[in-house]
Amino acid sequence: MDYIAFCRNYFDVTKIPVSLLKSGYVAYSSIAEHLSIEPQTFWQMWPSEQNPEFCYLSPDIEYGRVTVENTDYEVILGPAFNLPLTEEVLREYMREQALSLEYREIMAEYLYTIPLISHRQFARHLNLIHLCLNHKVTNADDLYKQDTTLLAGREEQHLQQLLDNQENENLHNSYYFEMELYQYIRDGSEERLKEFLSADRTTPKEGKMASTPLRHAKNLFISAAVKAGMLGAIPGGMDIEKAYQLIDLYIQECEQLSRIEAIHALQYSMLMDFCRRAGESRIPEGISSEVYVCMNYIRSHTNEPISLEDVAAQVSRSISYITKRFKTELGINVGAFITRCRLEEAKSLLTHSNKSLAEISSYLCFSSQAYFQNVFKKKYGITPMQYRKQGRRL
Repeated sequence: MDYIAFCRNYFDVTKIPVSLLKSGYVAYSSIAEHLSIEPQTFWQMWPSEQNPEFCYLSPDIEYGRVTVENTDYEVILGPAFNLPLTEEVLREYMREQALSLEYREIMAEYLYTIPLISHRQFARHLNLIHLCLNHKVTNADDLYKQDTTLLAGREEQHLQQLLDNQENENLHNSYYFEMELYQYIRDGSEERLKEFLSADRTTPKEGKMASTPLRHAKNLFISAAVKAGMLGAIPGGMDIEKAYQLIDLYIQECEQLSRIEAIHALQYSMLMDFCRRAGESRIPEGISSEVYVCMNYIRSHTNEPISLEDVAAQVSRSISYITKRFKTELGINVGAFITRCRLEEAKSLLTHSNKSLAEISSYLCFSSQAYFQNVFKKKYGITPMQYRKQGRRL
């Protein structure tokens, strides 16, 4: 089979970027082909545990992988987005792919053409590719929700309980159940939320919300989505506008479903999604919100020149104030933190890309390659090239 032709045609039909890997290296990339840029090789940083599978570096940027069985080929689908592209996400993608600022405009124009797609729809695309290449049928629910098997056996039981409770008008208060649920989302505690949702308990009933079971399930879902965003994710640190957009997206997707089991599965995915995003936004203990904002700004601008004025401006404070807060809370000054973030990114580039030392030092805004090498060796005790060779033997 001509896998490159398959990828090219899949992109032409769906407009979702597709890449083909051979032995871990990019053999084809729709983005590279259309923009005439060098394809990246960051895919190798993701482990292969199932086929197909999701691959995340960020909750805002989605990828999926389908391994072509009995070959050394892999198809990477993405990036895909379930919310409108923002400057923040664009910058995150540029950093994720280690693209220099000269590509910013053409990349922004390209990414805006990618159609918005929900997590569930993305799973269906991966399943279709798996079917085409490996001739195997998989369940979308099994793919996008790891714990589907834990819940699947109880779906019929839950539905029957729901119907029985409606008949008996057995209403009871779900307040404490909900408070515990949304606390886990607010804390970004994915593992505890999984345990909570998979526990063998009677699901609290919230009263009759519609005349049919399907409409009742949809109304419950809408209520849960709004509460997950407003009582869980937003207090947990998620951006307000992004949370509202995600609520709208999930409600729209729910309205398209025609089976109660599918609504339950989507609700699980929705709750875990909000929990993951809140966890990504959570401020570490002992760090003030002002310092945390500055830290995130520095981490997302390591490939751009950063001045103390730029950092202080993020929280509308003076340079002396931010300098003092960094020293007090982190034990280092702002300049040292900037260098630390750039060196951490340099380690990733040395391990997962073929960029030269000159390219890496220029991309991360070091004054020269020699200075980059000296700072790297002082920090880690070995040269960048020694680190690259060591990393690739692991």
